[in-house]
Amino acid sequence: MIPGTNGILIGDDGLARPAWAAADPMLREYYDTEWGLPVRDEQGLYERISLEAFQAGLSWATILRKRQAFRAAFHDFQPDIVAAYTDADVQRLLLDAGIVRNRLKIRAAITNAQATIALRPDGGLVDFVWHFKPDTTPEPRAPDHIPTTSAESIALSKALRKRGFAFVGPTTMYALMEAIGMVDTHLLDSHRRGSSGVWPC
Repeated sequence: MIPGTNGILIGDDGLARPAWAAADPMLREYYDTEWGLPVRDEQGLYERISLEAFQAGLSWATILRKRQAFRAAFHDFQPDIVAAYTDADVQRLLLDAGIVRNRLKIRAAITNAQATIALRPDGGLVDFVWHFKPDTTPEPRAPDHIPTTSAESIALSKALRKRGFAFVGPTTMYALMEAIGMVDTHLLDSHRRGSSGVWPC
């Protein structure tokens, strides 16, 4: 890798990425193919909300390495199945070394599945979340220019909590907004800038 400018590294493929996505092959693949692309299906969005909640206090790399185990443990994050989990399922999950074994976060995933189902008569989770898309997106030239919260992430957090969701704080929701393309926080010099189709280059 070749150091670029403003926190960018140039990979051996000649593409510019932020430092966090440049070294680890797993993070590089995630950055190149998924992070920042729109998620507009209920199951996919529920999975992202769940994983962002499990990530709280941990590194995203830790969650990403466990992602397949999470999917296996939570029935591919199908809300209807997870919403029906019992105390026996909670105990099963607490014994699963492949995931993050945090009782509060496990229960939040179940609670959030139930809240996801409850949103269906009102248009569903996808429309509910995307309603908070801001009118503008950041244009960061360096990593320290990237926000960690916004007025929209604060509003989304409050709205989700009112609808029964847990572990959806403003910082967690801003990370979600970045991950699903609601904001584009790719650095201006990154090869992924503007690739979501949501925001102009």
